[in-house]
Amino acid sequence: MLSPSRAGLRWGLLGVAAFSFTVPFTRVAVQGGGMSPLFVGSARAVVAALLAAAALAITKQRLPRSVQWGRLAIVAGGVVVGFPVLTSFALTTAPASHGAVVVAVLPAATAMTAVLRGRERPPASFWVMAIAGAAVAVGFAALQGGGLSGLHWSDLLLFGAVVAAAIGYAEGGLLARELGAWQTVSWALVLAAPLMIVLTGVAMAQHPLGGTPVEWAAFAYLAVVSMFLGFFAWYRGLAIGPMAQVSQVQLVQPVLSIGWAALFLREELTWPTVLGGVAVIACAGVAVRTRLGQERGDGPS
Repeated sequence: MLSPSRAGLRWGLLGVAAFSFTVPFTRVAVQGGGMSPLFVGSARAVVAALLAAAALAITKQRLPRSVQWGRLAIVAGGVVVGFPVLTSFALTTAPASHGAVVVAVLPAATAMTAVLRGRERPPASFWVMAIAGAAVAVGFAALQGGGLSGLHWSDLLLFGAVVAAAIGYAEGGLLARELGAWQTVSWALVLAAPLMIVLTGVAMAQHPLGGTPVEWAAFAYLAVVSMFLGFFAWYRGLAIGPMAQVSQVQLVQPVLSIGWAALFLREELTWPTVLGGVAVIACAGVAVRTRLGQERGDGPS
């Protein structure tokens, strides 16, 4: 029988593995031109919202309180609207491996947002490594574009997606303690559904749907797994815990994403991409470990 720590790590790794396909499969869905980035970013949330509504109804979950709806709006804005839509537009031009390196700063950005949201006072080393990770990510994007003046709009969209997801993850992590883990994501999906339905309609009116079977399969994965089922495994792992150990598994995600981009999209793994990914992941890892170490030090003895 598995110990809680091993079971938690396995569930957490399963969730991260599911999420690691998000960037390359988004690239697959939008690069052919059969589906617009607005459709891919919004319609996947509509499909996930239908699944979430069914899960909430079947399990007879209580409605959130009035104050919690406002916090759910923050979660929805970050992980249901912001990250999917911004990455969909960015990956129409940016390679998936490039996007994976930039998004690799997300764990550190989430930790930083959680620190600000919780009014914590971490050591200076936390801020140094978190800022260093962001600087390395910007430097990587700039070098790929030929200098700071060569930063593409896709890079700005990717950084915006990181900020949106970090805010959504941090607020969602706090709210999950009150509503439950998968329930928080499900309510956020349901709350965002009206807006995403409108955006999906606009996208279909502006761009007639097309796409190959492969592109539609990628879209289906994004809708069912990336936006919904992946959270079940990820949050189950966090619930089993220990949360401090399970949360660090997220640092594996960009490595897997870069590997999938090379395998499925035949993207060349250049040394700048590999070194940039290692540097960003290293900075994010130290920042996350510093914060987790402080949490353990501040906890009861």
